[in-house]
Amino acid sequence: MTPIPALVLAGSRLGEHDPVARIAGVAHKVLAPVAGEAMVSRVLGALEACPRIAGIVLVSDIGDELRRLPRVQRMERSGRLQLREAASSPSLSVAQVFAEFGAPLLVTTGDHALLDPPILAEFLAGAERGGSDLAVGLVEERVIAARVPSTRRTYLRFRDTAVSGANLFLLRTPAAAAALGFWRRVEAERKRPWKLAAAFGPRLLLGFLLHGLTLERAFVLAGRRLGLAVAPVLLSAAVAAIDVDRPEDLQLVRQLAAARAQAEPVA
Repeated sequence: MTPIPALVLAGSRLGEHDPVARIAGVAHKVLAPVAGEAMVSRVLGALEACPRIAGIVLVSDIGDELRRLPRVQRMERSGRLQLREAASSPSLSVAQVFAEFGAPLLVTTGDHALLDPPILAEFLAGAERGGSDLAVGLVEERVIAARVPSTRRTYLRFRDTAVSGANLFLLRTPAAAAALGFWRRVEAERKRPWKLAAAFGPRLLLGFLLHGLTLERAFVLAGRRLGLAVAPVLLSAAVAAIDVDRPEDLQLVRQLAAARAQAEPVA
């Protein structure tokens, strides 16, 4: 199988003024500790342990702080990790790395504290089925509600299901670059689903508001609007949808990480 480079977005929107960073007492939320390790370090560890991942680019505007992390130091020395300065927006950071590395490119975020190799393996396997240019990781509401009913997520609702994003994207072909230009135009609306739908035109907006489209049909229409094939990848792990945007998210991932550690057998 083709080795896949990975990009981790760890730019700072609010820095130490981010409510997660403030409650954790750190300069940036990705440095908040979960089970004794900075969130971004946990993400890097998951990618490092995934056999499919060839190399990792970490994009951030707090490079000096990140270089104090033992995992970052070790991975940089080994050549497995490159640390880059963040662009002015996440979409521009992705576009710059994609222009350099080309397809395929896996993209995730530094606050995906519960990411693990099984989630990555499931996503990559699903993303590589079919002929899509861009694959997007999603988790169904019913899966999240069964495992972590207390969490608040942003859902996209369709006729057959409701889904939340998993902060996992695979840019499979060069055509995926078209999606990055669209992302630049709408990234401020990421927590307002109806505005995202509106950006794809009236047909998709109406279908979204009336819940008249299935998930697959909505992605077909969205892909046509972008001029590429976009595929949803439904993941079985509820925690794949839990990133850390709020202090309550940090508390939840700490609880789930502690429970996971207790459940894992000691070698």
